[in-house]
Amino acid sequence: MNHNISVTKVVASKVNTIDFNNIPLGTTFTDHMFICDYENGAWTNPRIEPLALIPTHPAAMALHYGQAIFEGMKATVDANGNPMLFRADKNAARLNTSADRMGMPNFPEDLFVEGLKQLVTLEHNWIPPKEGSALYLRPFMYADEPFIGMRAATHYKFIIMASPAGPFFSKRIKLWAEKQYIRAAQGGTGEAKAAGNYAAAIRPTELAKAKGYDQVLWLDAVEHKYIQEVGTMNIFFKIDGKFITPKRDGSILDGITRMSVITILRDKGYEVIERAITMDEIITASKEGTLEEAFGTGTAVGIAYIQDIGVGDETIHVSNESPVGLEVNNTLNAIKTGEIEDKFNWMIKTEKAFA
Repeated sequence: MNHNISVTKVVASKVNTIDFNNIPLGTTFTDHMFICDYENGAWTNPRIEPLALIPTHPAAMALHYGQAIFEGMKATVDANGNPMLFRADKNAARLNTSADRMGMPNFPEDLFVEGLKQLVTLEHNWIPPKEGSALYLRPFMYADEPFIGMRAATHYKFIIMASPAGPFFSKRIKLWAEKQYIRAAQGGTGEAKAAGNYAAAIRPTELAKAKGYDQVLWLDAVEHKYIQEVGTMNIFFKIDGKFITPKRDGSILDGITRMSVITILRDKGYEVIERAITMDEIITASKEGTLEEAFGTGTAVGIAYIQDIGVGDETIHVSNESPVGLEVNNTLNAIKTGEIEDKFNWMIKTEKAFA
C-alpha cells in the first residue's frame, strides 16, 4: 500500500548543539515527529512535522481511562553511515497486539514501518556514532477524544518521536525479588505495552532502589513463586549449560530482543528452554553451583548482565561475568551495525537523506 506522508521540515536543526558523548537519558529529542490521526473509523493525514507541544483537551480519554500504548526500538548506522532499523515489522505487529487488548484500533503495519523509515531518514544525523549508542524511537498511540465516560474512544493519535541515547546499563545489576507488588496477572495487560503497566511498576522499583538494588525481579501474582520479568526486560538464566527463560503465558511481554536472543543462542548451539521457572529453582541452582549466568534483554538495555538477586534476607550471587551474554550482545550489535552478515534478515535499511 502506498502512503502519502507529507513532510514539513524545521528551518534549522538543533543537532549541532548536542554533545553525543554526554546524552542525558530521555530528555533530548530530535527535530521532527511523525503523526497520524484516527477519526471516523480510519487513520488519516500521516505527516512528519517539527516536534511541538500537542493541544490536548482536559477530557482526553487517555488521561482518564488509560487507553495509551507504546513501542520502543532503535536506529543504528552501518559501516557506510546508512541508518538501519532492527525488526521494525515485529514492533508494528506487537503494537497492534497491544491495541487489541486495550480496545484500540489497529494501525496499518506498512504505514508504521514507512513512517519510521522516513522519520529516521530525515533525522539520520541524530544517530549517535558511539558504540552501544543509538537513536531511540518511541511510537505510541493514545485516545484523544474529549469524553468522560467508560467506553472505547473514537479518536486517537499515533505519534513517533525520537531521542538519541547512550548505553543504558554500564555496570552489572542487582535485582530485588518482589513478593508484595506485582507487575501482571493472568488475564491482565502484562503482554501489552500499555502505559499503565509501567506506572504500576514505579513505586516498587523505587523501593527496590532504596534497598540498594537496580531493578525489580517480578514474580507471579498468585503464589509469588514463578519468575516473570526483570524491570522492563525479559530474563534468561544459564543453568548447567542450558538457557531457561520464562515462557509467554499472557502476562509476559513478547520482547523483540527476547525472540532475537533465543534465535542467536540456538544458532550458537545452546539449548534454550521456554518454561515456567521458580525462584526456588534459582536458589537451588546457586547452592549447587549450576547457576552460571543471567541477563535481562530489552530494547533500551540490549543485554543487562545480572550479578546478584536479593530474596528476603538472602542474596543470591549469580556471577561476576556473563561470557555468553556478552557474546550475544556483541552479535546483536554487530548485526545492527552491519559488521557481520544479517543472515536472519532482521535489518531494514533506510537512506541518509531525502532525495
